[in-house]
Amino acid sequence: MYIEDDLLPLSGLQHLLFCERQCALIHIEQVWAENRFTAEGRIMHERVHDPDRQSRGDIRIEYGMPLRSLRLGLIAKADVVEFHRRSDSGEKGAAKWLPFPVEYKRGRPKKEDWDRVQLCAQAMCLEEMLKVEVPEGALFYGRTRRRQDVVFDQKLRRETEDTARRFHDLVESGSTPAPVYGKKCERCSMKHLCLPKAVDRARSIDTYLKDASRLR
Repeated sequence: MYIEDDLLPLSGLQHLLFCERQCALIHIEQVWAENRFTAEGRIMHERVHDPDRQSRGDIRIEYGMPLRSLRLGLIAKADVVEFHRRSDSGEKGAAKWLPFPVEYKRGRPKKEDWDRVQLCAQAMCLEEMLKVEVPEGALFYGRTRRRQDVVFDQKLRRETEDTARRFHDLVESGSTPAPVYGKKCERCSMKHLCLPKAVDRARSIDTYLKDASRLR
């Protein structure tokens, strides 16, 4: 269990899974840069919190709901949490409303678990806060304009817990990993701060000089 002073932004899980160096630049070195993709994402999130949106029927909707988990050591604000009225709420001990987190993303569904881990962490926060099981949620992608349902199975929960531990370990280390250049670097808003190609090249030169000195 963590304490309040240990809590880290839940969004860091997605940063870590995308790139450990990007995560360290944001959460250790406290630097940030925006590009077209991050701007589109920010605008999309702002629209989600439109106060004119209303709850309806058997669904109550909360926008910007604060989230926290002392077990995972995370804090956040959810895009949307829908509360679905349960048909079995008359049973003894059953909650009347079941939380259903919905995270909005600007792009398309990914084969990697980056977004699913972030959503699962939100669900685990809700479970800890509200003392109720949250079995599933959804990701809404701006490019497809469709929801992708996500089941929070044991495999995804273990990956989420492991990612949260790795995130805390990275921040506590205070060390920014060296870059590993790849195709995803070209879409990263941090590219001009990270300088993956330049730093990789500098490390290669350093290695060359060390090897050359051994041969003298």
